Amino acid sequence: MFDIFNELAEKRIQEAMRNGEFDNLPSQGKPIDLTYWASLPEEIRAGYMLLKNGGFLPEEAQLLKDIDELSEQLTQRVSQEATKTIAKKLEEARLKYNLLVELKKRSKPY
Repeated sequence: MFDIFNELAEKRIQEAMRNGEFDNLPSQGKPIDLTYWASLPEEIRAGYMLLKNGGFLPEEAQLLKDIDELSEQLTQRVSQEATKTIAKKLEEARLKYNLLVELKKRSKPY
């Protein structure tokens, strides 16, 4: 039964390739950074993944996302004033993230 699905899927992929449906896809994407998820204790990973897929992120995950976006913005050509503003926001996000992580470490039951 799976052979039928595999064959059908392969035929549709080949047909889509012939029709050029894959021609305008982006050539490169960003690699997925799983460092954050790997650093979470196993017992909460599934819960966090469900929240993420539902559009809700834990605060530290949102901060990591913000840090990444702000870092990316710093690489773009913008005015000196905008660069200062972005750098300040980045510094604040990093500080908040570090404080949050430290607070969670200290509140862990031993």
